[in-house]
Amino acid sequence: MHTLAVNVDHIATVRQARQISEPDPVTAAALAELAGCHAIIVHLREDRRHIQDRDVEVLRKTLKTRLNLEMAATAEMIDIACRIRPDMACLVPEKREELTTEGGLDVAGQSAHIFRSVQALQAAGIMVSLFIDAAEDQITAAHASGAECIEIHTGHYADAVRQSDQDREFDKIAEGIEHARAVGLRVNVGHGLNYHNTQRLVPIAAIEEFSIGHSIIARAVLVGMERAVREMLDIIRG
Repeated sequence: MHTLAVNVDHIATVRQARQISEPDPVTAAALAELAGCHAIIVHLREDRRHIQDRDVEVLRKTLKTRLNLEMAATAEMIDIACRIRPDMACLVPEKREELTTEGGLDVAGQSAHIFRSVQALQAAGIMVSLFIDAAEDQITAAHASGAECIEIHTGHYADAVRQSDQDREFDKIAEGIEHARAVGLRVNVGHGLNYHNTQRLVPIAAIEEFSIGHSIIARAVLVGMERAVREMLDIIRG
């Protein structure tokens, strides 16, 4: 059965807009757990634009499910992860000026650095995932890095306006998943997924987990966190 990991970054985005203590992403994570999600995701960015160090530390102590820490492959973030020890660390590309992560990590182009990062995290007992595009060279490089898992970037599929473009991106994702499973990688998917475009991916049995944040948080503003999570769970359960 597919699982659902809920990203609560944008609860923190609202909090940081006023530089106060609410809404609290830790509380949002607890509500998502009560609704039945299987993991919580937070991205601790280098500029600390939303999630703060305190959030990660408190979540590590309070979560009943799994904590997935999204992070750049920098010395600072690796040190933080090795100290806090999330259940999974997902290495992602990061640029200061971007609104959100814009594409997959170039594992093939920086294989030595990624390999060292993976080794350091695994030595601390942390499972490692790499956020990559569904390209054969990136999947092959991810496997060579020693990471146990990949998260396939679904942003191009989610952003496609024309049906033909969406079909093409869907086929790339499906082929990438097939290749990843053939070399022994676990596969998650995420970025830009919502209550509509997720449905097409659900029949792909090899997907272990859907990583979804913005659309759930946006829905939660209107109907509440628990209902928003339950509605997404209904979709991924088919």
